Parts: sequence; structure tokens; C-alpha cells
Amino acid sequence: MVKENVRVRFAPSPTGNLHIGGVRTAIFNWLFAKANNGKFILRIEDTDQNRYDENSEESIISSLNWLNLDWDEGPIRQSERKFIYGEIAKKLVDTGWAYYDDTSSEELEELRNQQIREKKPPRYDNRGRYKEISHEHYEANKDKKPIVIRFKVPDGGIKPFIDEVRGKVEFDLKEIDDFVILKSDGMPTYHLAHVVDDHEMKITHVIRGEEWISSTPRHVLIHDALEWDYPKYVHVSLILGKDKSKLSKRHGAESALDYKEKGYLPEAILNFLALLGWSPGDNSEIMDVKEIINKFSIDRILGHPAVFDPEKLEWMNGSYIRNLGDKELSIKILEEVKKPKSDGGLLSHTVTSEILDKKILELTPLVRERLKKISDSSFLLDYFFYDNLNIEKESLIPKKMEAEQIINGLKSSIDLLNTLEKFDPEFLEEQFRNLAEKLELKAGQLFFPIRISLTGRKESPPLFDTMCAIGKENSINRLYSAISILKT
Repeated sequence: MVKENVRVRFAPSPTGNLHIGGVRTAIFNWLFAKANNGKFILRIEDTDQNRYDENSEESIISSLNWLNLDWDEGPIRQSERKFIYGEIAKKLVDTGWAYYDDTSSEELEELRNQQIREKKPPRYDNRGRYKEISHEHYEANKDKKPIVIRFKVPDGGIKPFIDEVRGKVEFDLKEIDDFVILKSDGMPTYHLAHVVDDHEMKITHVIRGEEWISSTPRHVLIHDALEWDYPKYVHVSLILGKDKSKLSKRHGAESALDYKEKGYLPEAILNFLALLGWSPGDNSEIMDVKEIINKFSIDRILGHPAVFDPEKLEWMNGSYIRNLGDKELSIKILEEVKKPKSDGGLLSHTVTSEILDKKILELTPLVRERLKKISDSSFLLDYFFYDNLNIEKESLIPKKMEAEQIINGLKSSIDLLNTLEKFDPEFLEEQFRNLAEKLELKAGQLFFPIRISLTGRKESPPLFDTMCAIGKENSINRLYSAISILKT
């Protein structure tokens, strides 16, 4: 356990959905805080007002709530702290670490085009350093023309910092041009705002994606200029698709709430994402959150990219589903199937909420082994409630058998069912095995067409459990329907 008072933050930008990489960053921060009795702070980095999306902020908060990533402080919005950043930026001007720059967008575009023509890397040429614009000039003219504040990067030298995952990282300052810290609308850039916030919020560890490594020299320079101590930097590895390319939707990556909609459990998502770029130190895969917290430490964060495997996520989700009790699982299934049939549920004028309430708990044990996602529920349960199975004639006839044999077997099955007063799975299996022997058929040759007749599918829960759940009368009616199909 880390000895200091750990304070970490998750600081998303509300400009779109919370993607998998962002969710993983939130999880790592939250786990580290929990593992060290620290504080987890939610900060909304909304300084880019042109791209701010209110729905995105709501989605971020909903995602964290769904994953049970509770925060100790926040949400803190940077847009409400605009004055603080402006004062810090002016302080940096006063100390010679920054300057006002009124270079126009047209001048910057011409500079860029010239550099491209000369086959030089496009970058700012620090021309604003020599204009010596005063605070008074800025205040008098900021509403007339765009004026920004840029940080004055030292002309040369090496800027090192320690990354807790990679060790010492060094950058040549000649490769960094003077960068904007306060935009012309008075809003700070990420580089300034998060440094100020991390300092004021006493953040001890900055845990974020490795795409921010190249920006970190700018951040430590600002710390130096303000004579502030650095937090500990922890840059977590990229997440790649199975083909080792950058993760995208084509690899199965969705937003957190998309996974909720698709029937994944939050516990499974947290477990799966915690293992993307972190090792528990053994071969553990399915772990409850307490176990993950107990094992989580920065020294087990991996430096190499993690691979997002949607099949493994589906397998893990299925494992979590199977570990739920029947009652708990049935509640989740009910929530799914109580959607209108047109929306992927089972609800209709013939299958009411009352019918579903009455039957789902009974049916839950029959489908739990085949559920990979809660959203599979309606498909797996459909034939228990609806008779329109759309059975093809060919599907009823196993290899090396004739239609007449199948018809005879189904008629004999109807006759058997009409004689039975007892109706439980074990008794039914015994009676139907005896029937197969009497008909000189293998059990599978009789059972296969019965299964198709009852469910319309080659795979289903145990046949006689299914038959009991469908009921004697409905089972007989479906066998008659299958006979009619075979006679066409």
C-alpha cells in the first residue's frame, strides 16, 4: 500500500461518448484510490465550449454510476473555475514564463503553408515572444481581436520526468514550440487547466493513457514555472484490437452505455477492463471487485499494449451471469423481456407483463447456461411463449431417416403424452426412452425431431425440462403442427 494520502482524479472531456479507453482509465484510478484508502475525484474538463455536449456529460456520469465507480468529490467543472486559470496565466506572464500573442489565424495558416512548402514540420515559430504585449493592452483589445497567452518554452535542453510504468522519460525541448495556455475566449487549454486543478486538488497520481506522454514535458514545465511539485505520472498502455491495430468499433469496442444496452453486467465490464494493461500477479481472471482492489497496485500496470478481445468479454460476462442466483438473474431477465416484441422483448397483446412475471423465474434455470448477455434473453425464451416457430420441413428430418419414420415417431409421442398423468422431466425421459426402444429408434432419432417441433431450434435446454415448461397441451399441439409440416 502507498503510504501517502492518495488522491486521484478521472477527468473526461464531455465532447462525446465515454469510450473503452476512458472507462479503463476511470477504473484504474478508482481501483488505486480504493486500494489505498484514498480519494477518487470526478472532474469534468469542459473548457472547450465549442465542443461541449450536455448529453455527453450526462452519459459520462451515467456510465460511472452504472459501473458503480463512486466518487468522493465532484463533479467539478473547469468552466466554473475560469477566473482561477486566467489569474495563473497572468502570473506566468509577470514572471516571464508566458506572453500575450495576437498572431492571427491567417498568419498562422500562412506560416503552416510556408513550412509545408519548405518541407519543414509545421509548428509555431515563437514570433509572439518579441511583441511584448502588456496586460493593459490585452485588457483593452481582447474583445476586438483574438489574443492568447503562450507558455515560453526554454530554447534548449532536455526535460526529464519519471513515469511510474516506464521509468525515466526524456524530451528535447527544441522539439516543443511555445504552446497556448489561455485561449482568446479566456478559457484555458488542457495543458494549463489540468495542472492548476491537479495542484489545487492535491492530486498525488495522474493516471491516464499513454497518448499523453508526449504532452507531459509541457506539464512539468508549467509545474517548474509555478514552483509546484510534480504528481506521480502513470501512463497506462494503449488498448489494441485483436489485429493489433488501434481499437475501434470494428473490433467490437463500444461506449460503456452501449454495453449496458447490449446486456453486459457492470461487474463483468469492470473485471475485463481491469485486466487490460494490469496483471493481478497470478492467472486469476474471474475476480470480484474486492479481490481486484486487494491486488491492485501501480507496479503491476503493464508497459506493453493490451488487446481487446470481445469473445473473452462475452465469455467473462456469461460467467458472471451463471454466478447470479435464480431470483437475481430473473429480475435482470424480466427487465429485458418486458420490452415490446418490436423492440426485441417478448411483450405483446398475447404475452402480458403478468404472464412474464409468472413464468420467468421458473424458466431462468433453463436458459442461464446459454446466456452470454442479458440481451440474449428474449431470443432464448421466445418459444416458451410463442407458437409461430417457422420450422422448415428439412430441419425435422435427421440424416439417414425418412419423413414417414419421423411422422410415426411424433404420432406415437402424442399418443404417449395423452396417456400420461405425471408430467415431470425425469419421468418423461424414462417414458420417451422406452418409446424409442419400442419404435426401434435410437433415443436421439426420436428426441431430435421432438426438440425441433417444440422449439424450432437444434439447441435448447434439456428436452424434457423444456417440454414441462411449455406444458402438455402446447407440446401436443406443436407436435401436431410438425406432422402437418412433414406431410406437405
